[in-house]
Amino acid sequence: MIPVNEKMLGLGEKSSAIREIFEYGNKRRAEIGAENVFDFSLGNPSVPAPMCVNETLVKLLEKEPDSVHAYTSGPGDRNVRASVAEYLNKTFGSEMTYENIYMTCGAAASLTSTLNAVINGGDEVIVFAPFFPEYRVFIEKAGGELVAVKCREDDLTIDARRFEESVTEKTKAVIINSPNNPTGVVISEKQLRDISGVLKRKSAEYGHIIYLISDEPYRELVYGGVKVPFVPDFYGETIICYSFSKSLSLPGERIGYIAVCEKATEWKRLFSAVCGAARSLGFVCAPSIFQKIVPECLGKTSDISVYEKNRNTLVGALTEYGYKLASPDGAFYLFLKSPDISAAAFCERAKKYEILLVPSDSFGFDGYVRIAYCVNPGMIDRALPGFRALAEEYKIKK
Repeated sequence: MIPVNEKMLGLGEKSSAIREIFEYGNKRRAEIGAENVFDFSLGNPSVPAPMCVNETLVKLLEKEPDSVHAYTSGPGDRNVRASVAEYLNKTFGSEMTYENIYMTCGAAASLTSTLNAVINGGDEVIVFAPFFPEYRVFIEKAGGELVAVKCREDDLTIDARRFEESVTEKTKAVIINSPNNPTGVVISEKQLRDISGVLKRKSAEYGHIIYLISDEPYRELVYGGVKVPFVPDFYGETIICYSFSKSLSLPGERIGYIAVCEKATEWKRLFSAVCGAARSLGFVCAPSIFQKIVPECLGKTSDISVYEKNRNTLVGALTEYGYKLASPDGAFYLFLKSPDISAAAFCERAKKYEILLVPSDSFGFDGYVRIAYCVNPGMIDRALPGFRALAEEYKIKK
């Protein structure tokens, strides 16, 4: 056999559960037609990008190629970075400059660059279960160890006591994701105060900084007037990892940024570590044309009322059928309690009705399934009879 990195081989030969189900959906669409497959696997926005994206792209393409397609500086175009900092300052009252901002190839590059910037071999990184499965891959590749702290079963919010008990001298960072993938839960101001209080106490006790990494691709996707608190207001040692994939419906364009909070201790040194980590991973100079649409689209979103309507339709119908789930405040996922002891078995049975769901096992929280409702509303209507039939098969009591 050829000599390759066995761990990388394993990651390449076996996709994530989400991607495996998505690829199964591609196969079924080719076999029976896309209109007959009800694919709730991937967080792939169905709502078109706002007009500012198309309009800005057209203007950019009319310019000289070397002003649009050329390399930018490694951390990104200075004017773009300045516009991001200005937006954050105006919106949240921070005091950042372009020197706090690193433009990235989406949230994955933001997270991996940040983790590689702060982790040394053997460090622990705490995540709250259920969590996005790729966190494990990112953390372990950076040389760290993932420590999962289970959220409360009743409302899927963070258990501050359980969290504090999990922080050790090896803890280097904590990742939060609000609104959360896969639950849609938004971390409240009270919970942020609890988290920051724990981190301040433990940082003092162990004599080293514990970073708070805020993964924010769903920041603007909230419903019913819910607000997402600005994390640096509660804890200075914060690094924000942001992506425009969800807010602007641009998942395939891979554009986002890292914001190193200006309140962080020696933030310029921390930012340099981010630059070095991104360099070592090959993440220098995010796609230049999509960097340059950012200043015209900051604070704007796709029509998220579609997602809210989808949420309301699904929550209403699934609750009527007897399923147990909470109505999420944000993102575009439902976390539904599996009527089968095995969530994987339930997902397999759902395939009989061409309904594709993701079991929660890889999210570090057994017994649930994730439903991505960022889909065409008509698909939800066509899928509901299958959900009803499944409920009847399991004899779910309403």
